[in-house]
Amino acid sequence: MMRDFHYIAVEGVLGVGKTSFAKMLSEDLQAKLVLEQVDNNPFLEKFYKDMGTFALQTQLTFLLNRATQQEPLRQMDLFSSKIVADYLIEKDRIFAYITLNENELNLYEKIYSAVVNEAQLVKPDLVVYLQASIDVLLDRIKKRGRSFEKNVNKDYLYNLSQAYNHFFSNYTGGPLAIVNTDDVDFVNDRRAYKTIKDYILSIKGGINYYTPRQEK
Repeated sequence: MMRDFHYIAVEGVLGVGKTSFAKMLSEDLQAKLVLEQVDNNPFLEKFYKDMGTFALQTQLTFLLNRATQQEPLRQMDLFSSKIVADYLIEKDRIFAYITLNENELNLYEKIYSAVVNEAQLVKPDLVVYLQASIDVLLDRIKKRGRSFEKNVNKDYLYNLSQAYNHFFSNYTGGPLAIVNTDDVDFVNDRRAYKTIKDYILSIKGGINYYTPRQEK
């Protein structure tokens, strides 16, 4: 039985296909699509070249952009309008804790508390965490060919994936679907996408794990 979720956030490490999935899902559900603003972060390309120098600027820019984007959602009537977003704002801290030093983290946490905790932003009633192995992520990143991602390395992706897995294995914010996408190409295979969509819309609560297989 399909549940009527009003606000769905799709998450995952870069390259997993969360934006593609969010676009497809929003179209199917006739929902407002909220996409993370990646390309307008002026520090991102510099960050991938020199993470130690540009981590704080990159992280704070993302945090402020995400919070600004989320603020208008508070005014929406979620019982008459649906939302699909390709990020969960709470994941901002995942990146902060693997890239910032102690002093930077102290500053970041103060800003995060003022921007996110005190703003009382709307929380999704379903989160979808798309997983993939490091080799699959690297392959997908290479195929999409974003110039600023050419310096993304295996160690960074591994640390990021571990942090994501830890965060979502302890997630208590509401229903969560953890979907391993290693064996399916949901971007180019509509049947694979529909299989995942049908599964996530049927969960009732808690943390749910799913590994779809490519049909032959």
